[in-house]
Amino acid sequence: MEYPTLLPRFLKYIKINSRSDEHATRFPSTEREVDFQKVVMQDLVDLGLSDVHYNEKAGAVIAEIPATTTTTVPVIGFLAHCDTADFNSENIRPQITKNYDGQSKIQLGDSDFYLDPAVFPHLRDYQGQTIISASGDTLLGGDDKCGVSELVTLAEYLLAHHEIKHGRIRLAFTPDEEIGTGASHFDVPDFGAAFAFTVDGEKPGKLDWGTFSAAQFELSIQGVDVHPAVAKGQMVSALKIARDFQNSLPAQEVPEQTSGREGFFHLLHLSGIVDHAELEYIIRDFERDGLEARKQLVRDIVDQLNAALGTPRISLKIYDQYYNMADELKQHLEIVDLARAAYRDLGLEINEDPVRGGTDGSQLTYMGLPCPNLFAGEENMHGRYEYTVLESMYLAVDVLVRTVSRLAEAPIK
Repeated sequence: MEYPTLLPRFLKYIKINSRSDEHATRFPSTEREVDFQKVVMQDLVDLGLSDVHYNEKAGAVIAEIPATTTTTVPVIGFLAHCDTADFNSENIRPQITKNYDGQSKIQLGDSDFYLDPAVFPHLRDYQGQTIISASGDTLLGGDDKCGVSELVTLAEYLLAHHEIKHGRIRLAFTPDEEIGTGASHFDVPDFGAAFAFTVDGEKPGKLDWGTFSAAQFELSIQGVDVHPAVAKGQMVSALKIARDFQNSLPAQEVPEQTSGREGFFHLLHLSGIVDHAELEYIIRDFERDGLEARKQLVRDIVDQLNAALGTPRISLKIYDQYYNMADELKQHLEIVDLARAAYRDLGLEINEDPVRGGTDGSQLTYMGLPCPNLFAGEENMHGRYEYTVLESMYLAVDVLVRTVSRLAEAPIK
C-alpha cells in the first residue's frame, strides 16, 4: 500500500549530511551523525513512541512501539543505520522521476552522468514506478535512510492502526555502519529484543542471512633510501617490496574478477616512497576455514619476503572484522522463516543469495541478537549512481507490518 508521509520523510532525511568518518578517533565518528539522530529522535517523540532515548554506549537512538495484543509474543527489533558512505554527502539535491518508462536514460541533475538501463539493467524492472536519484555530484543517501524512513513510517502507521495486533517492537537507529564500527558498541541488553532484523538491503525480495566472513590487514614496509648514483647494494625500495607482495597474491582473486561465493583480497590503500610504504587490505570469504587460509597465505608471503630480504622489513597487523552470520543463524532458522512467510504473503519472489559484504547483523548475531537483513529498496549504493524506488520503499514497510502481525499470529518459541 502507499504511505503518504514516507516520501517527504525520506527527502527530509537525505538532505541532512550524516556521513561517517573511518579516520575519526571518536564514537560516533562524526557529530553530524548525532545531529541527524537528534532529528529522528524528535520525530519519534512527536509520533508518541514509548521509551525514546539515546543510548550513549551504543551511540544509538532506541524507541518502542507498544504491543497491541495481550498474547505472549517475543520482542522483535528492527535496526537501520544513520550514517552514509564515503562519498560526497553535502548539499544532496534529490530528483524524482515519476512513471519511469523503463528504457530512457535518467540524467543526474545537470551533470554529465546518467542512470542508463544499458549500464544498470535492473532499471528496467521499474517501468511505471517512481525513481528517486541525486544530482550527479553526491550520493543519494538511501543507504540507509531508506531503512530509517521506513522504520519511522512503520511506527507512525502502527500507532494509528491499533487493530493490527502485534507484540512489543523495539527500534534502533545506529551510527557508523559504513565504517564497520557501530555494531561493536551496540547495547543488546538495553535494546531488549529476542531477535531483530536490520532494514538495509537492496531490491524487493532480497532476504539476507548469509554474509562474507571478513578480515583486514595492514603492512608497514621499511626501505633504505640512498642516492640512485650509489644505490647498488645499498638501496632497498619499499615500493618494490610492496609490488612484490601484491604480485604474490592470487591475481584473479580480486573483487572485480569474482562473483557469487568467490572470496577475494582487496587492496584499499597504498602510499609510500622508497624509504617507507603503507598498504591496507581487506580479505573476504564465505567460509571461516577459507578466511583462515587467506590470512595464513598473507602471513606466509610476509615471512617469505622478509626471509629473502635477510631482515624483517615488513611488519603485519591483521585482525578479524566479522563472520558469516549464516553459521550462527542456521540455529535460528525460525527467524528467517518468519521473514520468508511475510515475503510470500505479499507475493514477493525471495532472493536469499548471500551478501558479498557484511551488515551490522553480522556482528549483532554473534553478540547474542540473531539479526538477518530485510530489503529497504536501496540500489547502486555508495556513489553518484545511487537511487531508490518509491514503490520498493512502500513494499518494505508492508513487509515490516506483515512480519510483526505474523509473529503475533504464530509466536516463535
